[in-house]
Amino acid sequence: MLSYKLEQRGGRLIKVDPINTSRTCPRCGLVSAENRKTQATFACIGCGYRSNADEVGAINVLRAGRARLACAMSGAVRPLSAGTRRDRLQH
Repeated sequence: MLSYKLEQRGGRLIKVDPINTSRTCPRCGLVSAENRKTQATFACIGCGYRSNADEVGAINVLRAGRARLACAMSGAVRPLSAGTRRDRLQH
């Protein structure tokens, strides 16, 4: 439904893999479950960045979407995780 509505209005839906988007620090890129000890609060154990967890997730989804769009415009092929820094995943 969202894709249909966006197309009607000249928009575009860009699919992004949401895995770890609320556990990834938008400042330093550290991915850790420890960054999100509560449902509402994000606190990076690497650089100390603090914010609302939903806001952090939204920032990371937006970055990933922009990375996918840039790759699509340049002809490059990127996975759904592009821009999410999943390569830095720490267990």
